[in-house]
Formats: sequence, C-alpha cells, structure tokens
Amino acid sequence: MLNFTKFERINPEKRDVLQRLKDFNEVYQVFSKSRATEQADRCMQCGDPYCHTGCPLGNFIPAWLKQTATKNPELAFALSNETSPFPEILGRICPQDVLCEGACSLNTGHGAISIGAIETYISEDAFEKGMKPKFPTHKNDKRVAVIGSGPAGISAATFLLRKGFNVEMFEREDRAGGLLMYGIPGFKLDKTTVDRRINWLLEAGMKLHTKCEIGKDKAISELEEEFDGIFLGIGSTKSNSIKIDGSNASNVHFAIDFLTGLQKRNLGNKNVSYIDVADKKVVVIGGGDTAMDCVRTSVREGAASVKCLYRRDEANMPGSKKEVVNAKEEGVEFVFNVSPKSIKLENDLAVAVELLETSMSEADSSGRQKVVINEGSEYLEDADIVILALGFSPEVPAFLKELNVETNSWGGIVIDSTFKTSNKKVYAGGDCQRGAHLAVTAAADGRDAARIMVKELL
Repeated sequence: MLNFTKFERINPEKRDVLQRLKDFNEVYQVFSKSRATEQADRCMQCGDPYCHTGCPLGNFIPAWLKQTATKNPELAFALSNETSPFPEILGRICPQDVLCEGACSLNTGHGAISIGAIETYISEDAFEKGMKPKFPTHKNDKRVAVIGSGPAGISAATFLLRKGFNVEMFEREDRAGGLLMYGIPGFKLDKTTVDRRINWLLEAGMKLHTKCEIGKDKAISELEEEFDGIFLGIGSTKSNSIKIDGSNASNVHFAIDFLTGLQKRNLGNKNVSYIDVADKKVVVIGGGDTAMDCVRTSVREGAASVKCLYRRDEANMPGSKKEVVNAKEEGVEFVFNVSPKSIKLENDLAVAVELLETSMSEADSSGRQKVVINEGSEYLEDADIVILALGFSPEVPAFLKELNVETNSWGGIVIDSTFKTSNKKVYAGGDCQRGAHLAVTAAADGRDAARIMVKELL
C-alpha cells in the first residue's frame, strides 16, 4: 500500500469542454476498475488517518480504499455505506479538496488520494453488479415523521429504516431530494442518482408524501399526535438579499430561483416558468459553489457572456477550487476584488452593476483578511441579467411556533447536544439548525440524530 511512489494522483477524466457545454450531463466520468484499484493502492494506510477525521461523516476511508486496492468490492461497498447514507452522491459533490483529500497525509507532497472519485466508483461498480443497500424486513412499532427530503432528511430516514422504524417523509416540492434535486445542476449530479436512493428507501418501506407542505396541506398537530418522533430537515432555503439601489428590478434574480426553474424544465416540467438567459449578458454576484452553479448553468443556456463578481481575491473564494477551474474552462470570466454599490436601471430594468474596487487587508490573528473598499474606484459592469448568489438563511415556517420549537436570532432551530429542539418530541439537523453549509454535514446531522432517536424511542 505504498504505491504513491509509483503512481501519481489522477483525477477522473472530464468530458470535452465543447461537448459538455451542449447539455447538462455530468462532467466527470466514473473511474474504471483498473484506475480505481491503482489510485486506491496509493493509500499509505496511516495509523491515525487524517482523511477519516477530516470527513464530517467519519467515513472509514482507509478501510474501503484497502478493499478496493485488494479487489474486494463487496466489502468496500459495505464499508462505504456503513457510515454514509449516499456515498455515490457525496463522492460527486463533496468539496473533497477542503475535507478528506485536503487532510490526506500525501496532500502536501505526492498528491492526495483521489478519495471522492474512488468513493463514487465503489458504489457505481456495486450497483452494476446488482448490489444495493440492505434494510431489515422486520419493522418495529415506532413511527417517525421526517419533514424535508434533502440531505438531512434522506440521511435520517436511511438510518431509521435500517433499525426497522416506520418512516414517513413529507416534501412540499413535487419531487424528493431537496437541494440534491433542485439546487445542484445535473452536470454535477445526475438526478437519476438521487431518484435511485429515494426509490431504495421506498422499497425499504418509507412512505413519501410530495406536494405536501406542513401547515398548509397537513397540520403539524396531526404529525405530533400520530408519530412517536418528528425530524426536521427543512434546510436553509431563504435567499440572502443585498441592500443596494436597483436590487428589486425584475431582471435581478436569486440563484435558487434561477437554478430551480431550469432544473424543473430539464426534468420535463413543461408548465414551469424559468429565467431565460440566452443571448444575455449575465452577471453573477457571489463566490461560493452556488455562484459556480449559476455561471456554469448560464453558459450552457447560451448566454452571450457570463461574469462572476466577487469581493475578495481568488485565493479567498469559499467554494471548491475544482468548480472555479471548470467554470474558467467553460468560458466564465471572473472579476475579483469588486463590491457592488448599486444596480443601474433604465426603464425599471437593470442594465449595469456599479462596482467599487476592493483590496485585502493584512491577515488578522486567525489568518482571515478583511475586505477594504477603495473609495472613488466606481465603474460600471454591463448586465442584462443579474443573479444574486449570496448564500441562504433558514426559513421560519409558522408550524415551528405551533410546535413550540425555539429559533435563534437568525432563524436557526435551537437544538441541544442530542439534536432535540425545545419540543422533546421534535429533533432537527442540517442547515435549518446550523445555517447553510454542506450536504455532507447535513447528512452527518441526519444520521447522528437518527441514531439518538433509535436509542430514545425504542
């Protein structure tokens, strides 16, 4: 297991740029068996594996790398699924460069193990061989309602079903998956991959209620009366706005509205309205992964030009570095160190973003640099469409008050160390209690909350 001296790190192959810009199919190709075996065999099998501790799920990464390298796919698949509710999804969308791969002991020298690509291969190879997640056929008499079908909700349902619980999931959208379905474009995550996991939960006995908004289509009092426990995985879906002149123009849009409309159209919904950016000058404000999703979607939609405006420099961008690389390859122009001052309107429509140039301060004791506005540096960036990708905050649905569930100053659900809310029958996890974060941290919350529910409800 010391073949990092023989083989260099290899990333999964990407589809040709000119080809991938024609559709929303996944950009990265799954490793071949020989490539996965070779790359897994680079692992040093550290006694204290930083990749394991760098993973929010605490995945048994060295263990399933070893089984892949020694060609034991059944055990690799079992180990991969033991701690994760959907490894083939997280292998595709996790920012491994700042998590497991970023923590890999080889990262600073020979190149980190291609953990994400191998994780995806293990599951896809197993699925081709007819393997799938295992669930018990025997059910206990405990019932849990899961509100929200995103990463936290799917994870909680998975680990509850594994222990024989009767689970019912409630989703206000027309399809399950939450941000996995509508917030992440298909070129990063094919939606059949999400559907496949949902279908396995249904096979395991889960009941799914779509187009069912709690408090509107079903009273929360009914759930509280009918179920032994309730898990809230309602995410963080309220778009953060910007308080500048012109931001309310009809051609200034939130990222989630842009992405959701197009994803619904791509899934065959002929009645959905979506934001058409074809032949338009698109400006996206923001520097995270959602901003990258927006700019990369825009080029596929035939925008005349696509620019990403970010107030810090490239080194301080919060998103995954590979997403920035992919965006640049696909023709996106980045404008760093600029901060929006206003949006210029003509006939009530945005025609340009007024920007101020910025600089980065000296790093403070934590290593963080502050943004400094360069006064008098205003200039205009022309735009036909402006998309705001400034992050998300939790919604505070009315049913939380009815449940007597406490929220904090920014709308997050307050929980204790056991994921319990102020209502001892109600648990919560994911973005609705921690704020907008990663799919993998939401998955970890859902799993850990489910494990506690199992102990306390049985």
